[in-house]
Amino acid sequence: MSSRIGSGQFTNWRKYLLAIVLVSFAAGPAWAQVTASLTGVVRDASGGIVPEVSVTVRSLESGLTRATETAANGNYTVPSLPIGQYEVTVEKAGFKQGIRRGITLVVGQQAVVNMTLEVGDVVQQVTVTGEAPLVNTTLSPTSGLVGEKAVKDLPLNGRSFDQLLTLNVGTADTSSNRSPTQPGNLFSVAGRRPEENRFLLNGVDYVGVSGGANTATPNGSAGQVMGVDAVREFNVVQHTYGAEFGKRAGGQINIVTTSGTNRLHGTLFEYLRNSAFDARNFFDHKVNPSDPDVPPFKRNQFGAALGGPIKQDKMFLFGNYEGFRQRLGFSSVGLVPDANARLGLLPCAATGTTTSPACGPNVPVGTPTAVPGLKLGMLPYANHFWPEPNGEVLGGGVAKSYTNPVQRVREDFGLLRYDHNVSAQDTFSATYMIQDGQNNIPAVDTNFVTILPPRSQLISVQETHVFSPSVLNVFTAGFGRAKIASGTFPAVPIPENLAFATGNLIGNLVIGGSVTGAGGGTINTAGGSLGPTTYARNFFTYTDDVRIVRGNHSVSAGVWVQKIQSNRDGSGASKATASYPTF
Repeated sequence: MSSRIGSGQFTNWRKYLLAIVLVSFAAGPAWAQVTASLTGVVRDASGGIVPEVSVTVRSLESGLTRATETAANGNYTVPSLPIGQYEVTVEKAGFKQGIRRGITLVVGQQAVVNMTLEVGDVVQQVTVTGEAPLVNTTLSPTSGLVGEKAVKDLPLNGRSFDQLLTLNVGTADTSSNRSPTQPGNLFSVAGRRPEENRFLLNGVDYVGVSGGANTATPNGSAGQVMGVDAVREFNVVQHTYGAEFGKRAGGQINIVTTSGTNRLHGTLFEYLRNSAFDARNFFDHKVNPSDPDVPPFKRNQFGAALGGPIKQDKMFLFGNYEGFRQRLGFSSVGLVPDANARLGLLPCAATGTTTSPACGPNVPVGTPTAVPGLKLGMLPYANHFWPEPNGEVLGGGVAKSYTNPVQRVREDFGLLRYDHNVSAQDTFSATYMIQDGQNNIPAVDTNFVTILPPRSQLISVQETHVFSPSVLNVFTAGFGRAKIASGTFPAVPIPENLAFATGNLIGNLVIGGSVTGAGGGTINTAGGSLGPTTYARNFFTYTDDVRIVRGNHSVSAGVWVQKIQSNRDGSGASKATASYPTF
């Protein structure tokens, strides 16, 4: 089979291609998401420009070296440099060698480093140490930068680096609006909705788990984005960004991970918190005399990070692990069937009531009486679906039940990054990240528990090739996956024969309306309507960017392709629900 494109169609395709190229040219440095660049002018002592000067940029952390030459106007540009500490060396016959140190590049930065050459022998050196000025471009602002010190100085207790997003003007924490079963924090950037934000880890989309809401915020079972020691810095771009960003209408949060260097470096920490010195809450209630005055609370956070060289100036490795464990007791009070109701006895009432049996002759109102027409098969539900009463009897077959259920949270985070300076023309890096955990949240009826087991994974690779001092290409590929299988399950043994549908999960039992008696109220709903419902999203990302520098002109063009899979498996989730207006 063959096809043919007419001249009119060809003209349209040329228009489309031209539009894409123009947008790419306007985009600025397309790899500004995770790297930085150096630019400047080389002059002599009199202020005159010096062309054809050899410029060498060297990383003090990894030994990466990039070379270029000043143009006829004395300008030079070195794009797509990994963040970190650098030095710049300039050389030309008839001048002393010039060296500038103290250059720290941050993500998204375009640093201006101007050099001055003094007349003399090239073997002589003039060394200058000082911080390079920060320049914000209109398309890649660095005003939203959160640096390494701020990230690493987060308190150990419940630390999560996304909490630092609110350091930026126009960013608000909206986590109070999230569902109780939605893990993680939510942020509004520049007035946009939280699900419109885009998070990038080393240039690849970093997505969080979502149970219904299509949130884009990375998250975990403990409500934290772990791996603080793995994050070097991040930048928040709120608006007016170029074509290299976008894809979502909200803020663009670019996270760069720590890498190995020529010097071995690492961290080790352990944090313990418990209830040994906690004061009693007004609502805390001892279920048994031997119970502690306050519900138990234990939290452990621990982790380690290590980075260093496999081969000096060539290959580097960095790894990080962080764990979180929590056991938190809740003081809970519920409305459950009282002891008589569990035997099939309800207090009799005046004739005509619809909530309990009518009183017989000479029988005082409120006397426990067998329910007319009671099906004995219902009694096991009253005895298994709700915890036993141990508090005040409210009347109408209802009593209070005081419990101290324990919320159990486990979270594990791991990251491994490999960097390789293959040659003066090629550099390669690869990252693997995983965050896995589980959060068991006691339901209002503490005989049931809601389980949230989220898992996020990310793989990214990046290769930078220098064709010439003026032509550079960066290729990035990555895969991100977020999955959660949530549901409500029994927290105590419940016979399988109490399932409403044979072979199905334990169902949902609702007794609606108000009950009579002192205090009134409604029996807490037992069970849950959903079983294991799985939400999974896969992001496949491919990016290729090229930059050409010619004198005062810098041209950028790129291609970004992404495939998204959003899957939901609820085949076993639906559970039968039985509803009754009264006892």
